[in-house]
Amino acid sequence: MFICRLMLLISFLLFSFTYVLGKEKETELEEVIVIGDKIVIPTKQTGETVYTGTEITSKGIEIVGDKAKQNIYETITILPGIVYESIDPNNMASEQTNLRIRGVRGYLGALTVEGIPNYGGNPIGPRAYIYDLENFESVAIYKGAVPADLGSGIGNRAGALELRPLWAKENFGIKFSQSLGNFDYKKTYARLDTGAIYHLNTKFSLSYSFSEQDKWKGPGEISPRNNLNFTLVQPIGEKIEIKLWSNFNEVEHYKYRFLTYKLVENLSTFYRLDFNSSLLGVPAKDYLYYKYNWETHRNKDMYIAFSAKLADKLKLVLKPYLSLEDAKLRDGTQNIQGRPGVLDRTRDIERKGLIGELTFDSENIKLIGGYHYEISNMNIYTENYWLNPDGSLRYRGYGVTATSGDAFIKSPYLKVAGTIYKLNWQAGLKYFRFEDSDSQGYITRFISGIPVLQRAIDLDREKVTYDIWLPTAGLSYSFNDNVESYISYGKTFIRPYAYLPLVTLYNRLRTRFLSAGITLKDLFKDRDIEESNNLDIGLRIRTNYFEFNPTLFFSKNKNLLTVITDPRVIDPLTGKPVNYQQNIGKADGYGFEFGANIYFTDKFIFYLNPAYTNLTYDGNITYSGQMLKTDGRQVVDVPKWVITSGFIAKIKGFEVIPKMRYIGKRYGDVEHKERIPSYTVFDLSIGYTMENLGKIKTLKLSLDFDNIFDKKYVSLINAMDDAVAGTTYGVGAPFSFKANLSFNF
Repeated sequence: MFICRLMLLISFLLFSFTYVLGKEKETELEEVIVIGDKIVIPTKQTGETVYTGTEITSKGIEIVGDKAKQNIYETITILPGIVYESIDPNNMASEQTNLRIRGVRGYLGALTVEGIPNYGGNPIGPRAYIYDLENFESVAIYKGAVPADLGSGIGNRAGALELRPLWAKENFGIKFSQSLGNFDYKKTYARLDTGAIYHLNTKFSLSYSFSEQDKWKGPGEISPRNNLNFTLVQPIGEKIEIKLWSNFNEVEHYKYRFLTYKLVENLSTFYRLDFNSSLLGVPAKDYLYYKYNWETHRNKDMYIAFSAKLADKLKLVLKPYLSLEDAKLRDGTQNIQGRPGVLDRTRDIERKGLIGELTFDSENIKLIGGYHYEISNMNIYTENYWLNPDGSLRYRGYGVTATSGDAFIKSPYLKVAGTIYKLNWQAGLKYFRFEDSDSQGYITRFISGIPVLQRAIDLDREKVTYDIWLPTAGLSYSFNDNVESYISYGKTFIRPYAYLPLVTLYNRLRTRFLSAGITLKDLFKDRDIEESNNLDIGLRIRTNYFEFNPTLFFSKNKNLLTVITDPRVIDPLTGKPVNYQQNIGKADGYGFEFGANIYFTDKFIFYLNPAYTNLTYDGNITYSGQMLKTDGRQVVDVPKWVITSGFIAKIKGFEVIPKMRYIGKRYGDVEHKERIPSYTVFDLSIGYTMENLGKIKTLKLSLDFDNIFDKKYVSLINAMDDAVAGTTYGVGAPFSFKANLSFNF
């Protein structure tokens, strides 16, 4: 009741304030000019009239600091309703991170480069670590309703990010940047822009970066990381333009060790506990050897954007793309076929597709029709090894493997928008169809001690088609040049995922499932698309001296992947009925965000971004034959309160940016027995800029100090949203500092 009353009070005050400001001069919202640098601005997609997203400007990106350069997700942490955590101070531990947007895990969201989807499998979701932030001019995020023309890939339940490239520039230029920090951190970045070349007006850019560092705890290093980015812009006459964007990234590193809840209860003692630096000659301990826990990734992405103006109000855009992922991950484990060992995972993923779009833009109405087509092949498999007493590995064959064909995305969409006096309106409809391929199953048999693959028809899966209609709608009303109110609705989704855990479980208990008359196909027949209905109600209040963006949001979620208990099969490891996930869960969510930027002068800017999220289970969960009291409890790993704040102070060429982030308490299990306390971390950035030094246009020296009070805290909860057992925890990185020198000429 308190939260409801608080939201009603805030709404009343804000709408009262809206009425007062509404008596001022009328003009369009986006034309307001503030006296300081803009940190964030409202944004919308082409062919839309209602601002449903937020764009982080180059200044906002600068505020986040040097650590955002290795992982795009760090960039959006200055916004309300965002929780991003990494176990590494420089975000170089590629997949040991966690993102939540309004309580929903980031791997259930979309990440695109100008609408081209980025994602992979095992784990499902975006690869946010494959870019250099320096190659983008801004980052946009849509939290509730997601525009239909953003390629969703596997889904957008957690919203969508759009990266907007820094395309080849009109004039010649060179940028160089060198970063150094503790834990032997180094990053070198260089970019060349050719400018327009002769009468062809061809422009291209080429950038390269190299990064390396030691882990801040335990043995091993995180290196090397190489990134190469290329853009080309080629106009053809006045009506045609061709752009090419490509990116290559590779990184390999040893992992950080996650801890059990029993260990994090005594965090001060086990804060720096990590993998073993040497073999001990005991298999039950040697699976924790650091050289048996590493990962390597190679990603290649490219797309071409062809745009042609067919008539004064008609434009055609075609975007063919190609994405390749080659990854290998090694994990030590206590149980490989009943003994300690090592599990190798291989991901060989190819995606190629095309987004075609036709835009009609007149004075009174905007109309966009498009089609997204993609064909993908995800070759993902595991291999098993036993640990010998001397620490060597004994090959035990494939763990999970399947031959599969191509999978398809077929997704047409339509958007229409317009303006009537001061009322902006828009509506959209997207149809998403995912055709999952059939697969043939195999098991490993040992013939004369040699592992051999054999067909197993009970491990086969049939071809399945999943589809969903995704409507969106929005209204906004501009009272004057200062105030706009808006409401938006959108249905979001995530296609079926987490295949490998189900296949692994079936493979381990195959004889017991078969005895119960259950095949793998039976376990997959109830998989479905997760759905969320989202509603946002908000205001944008902007004057020369402040910007407020209060938002109320609501969500209804169904078909969520949730643990169930199957009494037909007994797991010999526990002596209890087996547990696995099915799409039967429900959750309700509501909350509010209050983004605020105050421009006291053009040299002093204060920002405050609190957010409250209430995301609770709708119903109890049955696990291991017992009913767990989960109804109405906050979803695992979702803090109710998150606050980010800071200010920017400029004195001549100096800039000082103190920052604070508060993450409220949360839980690592559905019954809230594993409580993770809240924490507050303070960071500080200091910069000095000089301009027009001969041929050097800009020279900047910056210092970043993160976690300046060396706070010890739990930063990651490694569990599914329906976690009922086996949750592990990552600890937050200690105090770290980075120095960066950059210049342009």
